[in-house]
Amino acid sequence: MRSYRTLFRTPEFTPFLLSFGASGAAHTIGGLALGTLVFRATGSPLLSALSMFGPQLAQLLGAAFLLSASDRLPPRALLTTLALAFAAVTAIPALPGLPVAAVFAVVLLQGLVASLGGGARGGLLNEILSKDGYVLGRSVYNMLWGLMQVGGFAAGGALLTLLSPQSCLLLAVALHLLSALVTRLGLTARPARSSGRPSPSASWRSNARLWSSRPRRLTYLGLWLPNGLVVGSASLYISYAPGDAGTLYACAALGMFAGDLLVGRLVPPAVRSRLVVPLRLLLAIPYLFFVLRPGVVPAAVAVTVASVGYAASLILQERLLSLTPDALTGQALGLHGTGMAGCQGLGALLAGTLAQLTSPATAMSLMAAASVGVTLTLAAVGGQGKGPTAVPGPRPAVGPDPAGADGRSTVAEQ
Repeated sequence: MRSYRTLFRTPEFTPFLLSFGASGAAHTIGGLALGTLVFRATGSPLLSALSMFGPQLAQLLGAAFLLSASDRLPPRALLTTLALAFAAVTAIPALPGLPVAAVFAVVLLQGLVASLGGGARGGLLNEILSKDGYVLGRSVYNMLWGLMQVGGFAAGGALLTLLSPQSCLLLAVALHLLSALVTRLGLTARPARSSGRPSPSASWRSNARLWSSRPRRLTYLGLWLPNGLVVGSASLYISYAPGDAGTLYACAALGMFAGDLLVGRLVPPAVRSRLVVPLRLLLAIPYLFFVLRPGVVPAAVAVTVASVGYAASLILQERLLSLTPDALTGQALGLHGTGMAGCQGLGALLAGTLAQLTSPATAMSLMAAASVGVTLTLAAVGGQGKGPTAVPGPRPAVGPDPAGADGRSTVAEQ
């Protein structure tokens, strides 16, 4: 599948995107409002970064205890319930006079709810599209996320000059409810992809199986670590440029959109695998220049260029799917999503701590340098980008996993 016309003629793809778009706009506006609310209350770069990216860190708990539900519950019912749950937990910080400690309890709840969303959506997308349409479909999915971030951060930044953060949170609640409605009315009821009841033990067993393959381990690390460190830099936009953080986040989303468009639509499959390392380096290197404390315009240019590098995740996700049995695709993508989100949360924690000890600009550059080092190390250990990209095709049913013997296996939401 190489054309957008064919892609959008696929049944259910459009309502699937609309549902995700409403959810993405809600997360973007709500996250910026929550980070601004905490920064105004505390003046702390660390707490502001954790309020925006703490849910990603909390997703690690969800991955350990809840992730098997991604494949063992009907996807439409699960996604509708998650959207309603997000509406409820987003409404809580809008209550007047809520203590900062209570805000972080809500952040924990958001992370637990979000731990199921990535796997459920990723597994459903893999069912809606043909095997050769996943990369193109996922690139459109990511581009929509980029557009929602551009529009959401721009709109959120503008709204925060006119309205209170609490009012912006209520707007995010309305968008989550819209996502639930579109999911319920626009998607077909499908059975669960895997039998059995979701449970912590089932989650642990499947996660252990996915992690036991060295090729998949290397791919997961490539998806998680460079991305998480750079997102740590991005978590400091509010403290680096309090009046222009929305602009920087919007520019980052614009760069991500451009990267997904180029890699998903224009780069031939035979070339894609060789771009993993260059794209990961591109993701980090522009942030090294923040040590010079550039103004908003050069900072926005650097952020836009760097964010093109997020497209490396498309290539690695394609490889991950080619090494994963069909019945575990939801959990495999969910593990990717929660692991990436957890690394982003840890990145925000580390970056915020460094910013407290030094400055936001210095912390951003240190995180970028660490990302460059991790990318080069993974390339040396696993030979990333030196072989052809594995094209998703027929995959084995649940049973002995041949991917464990050979082969190789993330705004941002990737």
